[in-house]
Parts: sequence; C-alpha cells; structure tokens
Amino acid sequence: MPKVKKIKSPTQLELIEPTYTALVALDGSATIGEIRDRVIEDLKLSDEVVDEPHKGNASQQTELEYQLAWARTRLKNYGAITNSKRGVWMITPEFADRQTITRAEVEGSIKQTKLKGKTREEAIKMLIDGDPTNDGEVIDSVEDLEPWRTELAKTLHNMNPYAFERLAMLLLRECGFAQVSVTKKSGDGGIDGTGKLRINGIFSFNVAFQCKRFKGSVSAGDIRDFRGSLTTDIEKGVFITTGNFTKAAREEASNAGKQQIDLIDGEEFINKLIEYGLGVKEKTIYEIDKTFFEKV
Repeated sequence: MPKVKKIKSPTQLELIEPTYTALVALDGSATIGEIRDRVIEDLKLSDEVVDEPHKGNASQQTELEYQLAWARTRLKNYGAITNSKRGVWMITPEFADRQTITRAEVEGSIKQTKLKGKTREEAIKMLIDGDPTNDGEVIDSVEDLEPWRTELAKTLHNMNPYAFERLAMLLLRECGFAQVSVTKKSGDGGIDGTGKLRINGIFSFNVAFQCKRFKGSVSAGDIRDFRGSLTTDIEKGVFITTGNFTKAAREEASNAGKQQIDLIDGEEFINKLIEYGLGVKEKTIYEIDKTFFEKV
C-alpha cells in the first residue's frame, strides 16, 4: 500500500465546487492566482492552511495550490473549464449557464472514466479498493501534473544566484522592460536590479526588482524589507522568487496604504519562461484513439 499523509488543506475533490464557484464570481475567467485568492476568501482559510508547503515535488507550490491544480484538472477533464496558453482559466460555453458544479457529479464522471473498458472483475476490484482521487489523503507516489515543471523548478533552484538574476533580467526585458541592469555591488539594500517599464511606447516607470532563488516561502517581513530599500526615484517594485509567497506576504505587497509590490512566484516565473520560450521547447505528443481503429 502506498504511504499516505494527512494534510491541512482541502483536498482536490473538496475544492472542485469552490474552484468553479470562484470562476463564476470572477465573471467566468481568471488567473490561477485570482482563483486561489477567491477560494481562500470564500472558504475563510487560515494562514496555517494557506501556507502549508507541498512536500511531494520541487515546484515550491503550497499544498493548497497543488490541490487546486488537481481540482482545475478534474474540472477541465469534465469539460467545465479550459485554459489558455497564457494561464487564464475560463468556463467553457457548454457550462456558461451553470452557477455551480457539485463534487458528486465530477467524482461520478471520474469513476465512470476509470471503469470504462475494464472487465467485470477489474471494475469490482477498483470499486472495492476505492477510487484513487486523493480524497482526504495525499499519496506520496502520485506523479506531478506536469513532471517537466518539477524538472524545470529544480533547474532554476540549482542555478548560480547571479545567473538566476541575469535570467530574471532577460525575462523582464521580454516582458517589456528597458535599460535593465543587475546590481553588482553588495549591501545594496535588497535591490538586485533596476529597469524601466515602458507602456505603449510613451509612459515609462522606474522599476527595481529583487530575486530570491530558494526553497520555501517569502514572508511579509521580506516584502517590508524590500519596500524599505526602494529609493524615491523608484516607482515600482517587483519581487521574484523560485519559491512562493505566504498569505501575509501577498497581503503586505498589496497593502493599499503602501507602495505596491508586484509578486512573481516560482509557478508564475515558469509560466513566463514558457510564454516567451526561454530555455524551454514545446514538444508534441500524440494520443492513440483506439476506439477509432476498432470502429473504422
């Protein structure tokens, strides 16, 4: 039997309905971060639950983010939601008039799919053993949704810190920054680089960024320290990490009474590398439709 461990976070099946409800509340489309924040608000999840690390992979996701990823996948396989290459999730036209989706209907679909094509004996055994949908427990042997993301996360974490800063600089250039440079001197007060963000070729903002290439979570204190290092000529701060941000750190970064800090965590950093094709190449994989060959 695989080794299991209890988690504090809601499980993927428990998050199916909240995930879909969050998308409905967000007018049918949202980023991963927007869905996460809405679910946290709707379920009134504590900081302890939100910040629980997921120990099963190297992507630096929290347990909640990991379970939400599976919940989105379950809903996508069910046909209720889909996602774009830019990481935006949306309700499909077929479900546009649905205000909610229950766990039971998606779970029933999962079991039906798993039982399709099985012999009577295999089906009975699967039903006796229970459907392995991660309900209430995390199975250590469960593979990541996208194993290559774990490999990329490990690669980023193992980079020389100065090389990672240069990679961040390159990514910011792709995102529309100009005059980007990495700070060479030590004791720079937390600023690893600066640049100008130009919008529509007219407006520009002086931006400073900090890079933390490490495992674990960036705290609210880290955000405050970075904000405190910004000089008066800096109009925007960007905090980049291969890890993640605690709930308190995200709240501190968006505090309405203080200078706003934009956050890029490990998952978002990987998404941006994919979007701009930096260090990654798309590979096409074909799936065999056995039913087609049986009925042709």
